[in-house]
Amino acid sequence: MASGRDAKERRAALGAGAASLAAATLAAAAGAGPAGLAAAGAAALGLWIAAQARASDPAPASDPAPSPLRAGPPPAPPEGRAALEAVPVALLAIDRAGRIAFANAAARALVPRAAPGVHHAACFRHPEFVAALKDTLRDGAPREVEFAMHSGPGRWLRAHLSKDEGGALCALEDRTRDVRAQQMRTDFVANASHELRTPLASIMGFIDTLSGPARDDPEAQARFLAIMRAQAERMSRLVDDLLSLSRIELDEHVPPSGRLDLHAAAREAAAAFEPMARARGVTIELAAPEPGPVVRADRDQLAQALGNLIENALKYGGGKPVRVRPAPADPLRPRMAGICVEDQGEGVAREHIPRLTERFYRVSVKRSRDQGGTGLGLAIVKHIMTRHRGELQIESAPGRGSRFTLWLPLAD
Repeated sequence: MASGRDAKERRAALGAGAASLAAATLAAAAGAGPAGLAAAGAAALGLWIAAQARASDPAPASDPAPSPLRAGPPPAPPEGRAALEAVPVALLAIDRAGRIAFANAAARALVPRAAPGVHHAACFRHPEFVAALKDTLRDGAPREVEFAMHSGPGRWLRAHLSKDEGGALCALEDRTRDVRAQQMRTDFVANASHELRTPLASIMGFIDTLSGPARDDPEAQARFLAIMRAQAERMSRLVDDLLSLSRIELDEHVPPSGRLDLHAAAREAAAAFEPMARARGVTIELAAPEPGPVVRADRDQLAQALGNLIENALKYGGGKPVRVRPAPADPLRPRMAGICVEDQGEGVAREHIPRLTERFYRVSVKRSRDQGGTGLGLAIVKHIMTRHRGELQIESAPGRGSRFTLWLPLAD
């Protein structure tokens, strides 16, 4: 019995020592950026595993120490595990058979399937990761590999792999935001340069006219200045929409955590567009009883999505009433609630519907620009729904108007 107690005390001491050393290692690496922190996290996990292995050596058969790299989940948390659970770096231990032996809280949040006993192929199917892990297990050389996770909205991960006596250690770094920020800059420059060219050319042409033939013509000056103002406002709206779309895409991989009454959000959005509706002589027919279903949503983004749909309905609804109402329950969308925005305009031909959410796609370019549209409104709605793990449903037919439905997951 004494030897059993001694073994337990030794495991506890080594586990605590490993945890302290792990914490010190991570603290020293905190200023080295994400890559340095990830590498330090892998080293900390290795220290803990080594401490557990050393502590298990003297343990008698009646009191075996749990092996951190054994197949399957451990029966109880070993000493030092709590410290690694609290580490903000995603850490994994993978045994020689390819099964996950340990995954801390950060790893499980980043890769929900990562659980002890699960084969790594169920979590990471990218060929580059699989090949790097195989090579590290074979020759023991540390490796870094960057790859995309294509499930859900998609993430970009960088894996830091190193060899351990029981298998491999892996620290994961989430590179999604950095990759999307770079893509955002590239897309913004490409889109802005293309879409701003036409209004800029128009403004420059009017400036030439005002500097020459219309120099002494007050009536022409007033007319041209009004057109120039309209073009400048269009450019401002375009830049605002591009920036808004870029911000939404940047965090698209992170679902919102807020809880909102969907009907209350619809009432607020409809009230915000009442002045525009009155100016156009259009009524907004609202049916959103209290209380409504509670959904998981970002308040500002949901207001933006509803606002874009209501604004479009007011612009393209032919001056007829716009309806905002709850969507009937759909058995194909369990655990989701919907809100519809309907107009009674010209409708959209079937072949155009799949492309309505593309950037700058317009069924009628002239009509869209006459209404002050940028061609980004529905693209913004689509990306907001993607971030919310929801869906934008579009139903329309020529002569029958259009119905746009936002489907959002119910809050737990």
